[in-house]
Amino acid sequence: MGIFSFLKKKDEAPATGTAPSILADPAGSHGPATRMSLDTETERERQREIARATAAKIDEIELAMTSDIFADDAWGGPRAPAAASAAAIAPLPPDDAEPAFAADDQPEAAVAASNAPAVDEAAIMYANDQLDVATLVLLASLQETGGADRLTWWMLFDLYQVMGLENEFESIAIDYASHFETSPPAYQALAAPAASASASALQFSGTSPTLSLSGRLDETIAARLARVLAPSSSPLVRFEFQAVSGASPQGCALLLHALQTLRKGGRELVLAGAAELVAVLRPMLVIGDRGASPAPWLLLLELLLLSGREKDFEETAMDYCVTFEVSPPSFEAPAHAAVSVRAAPTPAGDRFVLPALIRGDSAALLHAIALHAARHPALVLDCSRLARIDYAAANALAAQLRTLAEDGREVALRDLNHLAAALLRLLGIGAQVRLHTHKY
Repeated sequence: MGIFSFLKKKDEAPATGTAPSILADPAGSHGPATRMSLDTETERERQREIARATAAKIDEIELAMTSDIFADDAWGGPRAPAAASAAAIAPLPPDDAEPAFAADDQPEAAVAASNAPAVDEAAIMYANDQLDVATLVLLASLQETGGADRLTWWMLFDLYQVMGLENEFESIAIDYASHFETSPPAYQALAAPAASASASALQFSGTSPTLSLSGRLDETIAARLARVLAPSSSPLVRFEFQAVSGASPQGCALLLHALQTLRKGGRELVLAGAAELVAVLRPMLVIGDRGASPAPWLLLLELLLLSGREKDFEETAMDYCVTFEVSPPSFEAPAHAAVSVRAAPTPAGDRFVLPALIRGDSAALLHAIALHAARHPALVLDCSRLARIDYAAANALAAQLRTLAEDGREVALRDLNHLAAALLRLLGIGAQVRLHTHKY
């Protein structure tokens, strides 16, 4: 039976001896249900390779597919009229204007309403910290709708990353890639801290320095790295790697030193475009080439560590061990878990970075946002680290942002996860505030 048997009509009985379909027994599950469990790691790898093999073909028709995707209402509902489709994406200023939101203000899956009732229900469960229930709601919706609504998939991807369920994420990623004929998304840890937000909400929120690297990483990046390494710098540093096209061993060594120094010093890191940099580094690694520099290997391991990709880290560590005949490094989650996001480059001006968890009394955070808004004509909230926001805090944030927008200020939330975006839209700020989600 194919991996998409759960999308068959309900009256088609599965063949005897086949793997269970998605949510075969949701009521009796003892944890988040998944599509199926592969018998062996070899089979899992085989399925992953099948999905990856379609990537080359998909790249050739990606522009056409993108056009089709964004012409759909909620990426999965009936095709909308042209005017309605345009309204789902926030309009952009012309290139020669002085936009409040600069070059990265593109329709990166800007939030649109979904026809699936499960979206609103899952958003409420997420806000109430009932993550297992939200998972079951989304899985049941996929089964009932035949997996047509992309937003349901995206919310489930985000939910698995918030919960730290890498195996479950990879399992449905194979289904998603096959169903929509696209490359499977990569798992990135997005776990919220367990500590009370009232005690830590402002520790790692506010404006932060951003280091955008582009072109080839070499010895010329040393001076720029020195600025973010300064002791007086912010406790949070954002790196952007989307535009990196190559690297030298010297550049890898410099960046590795900077990332390790910041991590071991207790600074929090936001890594935008980590997957792109990983893709640049992998072709540089040759297993068994003992004469090569270990710097690209170690930089790759550091990126996987900071991204929470323990499985990929362990596999790469073993290859490193075989190549250089040393003990493999061990995976140790950083004290302040870094987040690797699928984000656009930072716009001109400062973003206000939101913390990973917002719940309960958020008065201090709201006050800090108000002070930041008073100093900037446009308010851009960076949500790339935001794993969860509860209902009370989301309602308070929505009220403040609505007030700022009604006063004529442009307000945008960037790099939202799809759960938080659905919650905020449910609270009614989609008309006044521009909500932009990260991309899959």
